[in-house]
Amino acid sequence: MKINITKSANSKISELDFDNLEFGRIFSDHMFEMSYQNGVWKQPEIKPYAPITFEPSMMALHYGQAIFEGMKAYFADDKTIHLFRPKDHHKRLNNSARRLCMPEIEESVFIEGLEELLKLDSAWVPRKHGHALYIRPLMFASEEYLAAKVSAEYQFYIITSPVAAYYSEGFNPVSLTTSENFVRAVKGGTGEAKAAGNYGGSFLPAKKAQEKGYTQVLWLDAVEHKYVEEVGTMNIFFLMDGKLITPQLQGTVLPGITRRSVITLAKEWGLEVEERQISIDEVFDAHKNGILKEVFGAGTAAVISPVGHINHQGESITLDRDKIGPFAKKMFDAITGIQYGKVEDKYGWTHPVKLP
Repeated sequence: MKINITKSANSKISELDFDNLEFGRIFSDHMFEMSYQNGVWKQPEIKPYAPITFEPSMMALHYGQAIFEGMKAYFADDKTIHLFRPKDHHKRLNNSARRLCMPEIEESVFIEGLEELLKLDSAWVPRKHGHALYIRPLMFASEEYLAAKVSAEYQFYIITSPVAAYYSEGFNPVSLTTSENFVRAVKGGTGEAKAAGNYGGSFLPAKKAQEKGYTQVLWLDAVEHKYVEEVGTMNIFFLMDGKLITPQLQGTVLPGITRRSVITLAKEWGLEVEERQISIDEVFDAHKNGILKEVFGAGTAAVISPVGHINHQGESITLDRDKIGPFAKKMFDAITGIQYGKVEDKYGWTHPVKLP
């Protein structure tokens, strides 16, 4: 489809302090928009970022059909911006759409929309290493109808925001706690979809964790409340007994794009990787026996986030609270090196966008 483009008459970029970026607070000049009606996606457009209007009866507000993605664009040089694994993000978006009975989007439209948006707002991509332009594709049910059924109409947007580190700790280790009374997902639910409701349901336990001084919740399985699944905003990895272990994907864990990258690199470096059930007791026993060397999270927003402290039912383990571990640092350097074009991309993960 041809994308209609309307350029903003007045850029807001002069209002932005690139040295003091807050994650997800300031948005770039333009946004991508596309409407779904009568069984087809209409002609897409890129236009100035602005409020959108809808009726109080819009179905997404009542029945929760809303999904999104989170990805980033990186400054490589004055002529090139890198997208990281955009086709994988497109595939995951469509997987989420199928799970919530929403229409899929063609890959060519998704990629071209990203490219044109980045060309228009290339000045918004931070130049500082470690900073990036966060990209949020989102889709929601827009039909005006109070009925518990699948919507017949949808809106799809792509908005962007220049960002620094996701966690306030920056690159310092975060602290996690399990939750005794809450679960994130069950088999057969929407845990593997990037659905808005998954996050809304996690806010109360996350708030309770933060009130106790923890950064995030380390989720356990919903049935036995025993096996580690993921952190609220990232997948989790344990370097122990000479292996890298991460919970397997079985419908309750978000299939992270950064997670896949970590697994690929670790295997190439000769490390044995196990995707399997790992109980919280096994983690604590490994720490007690001295074989738990590092714990870190992986996700688009944080990339690699070291974990320095884990609490479970009043017992705690503490790793290096002062700095990132050597393996996690090597992983961070490798992934960000590829993202920023400083390290050879042997995997075809980067999608270069050439600027005019």
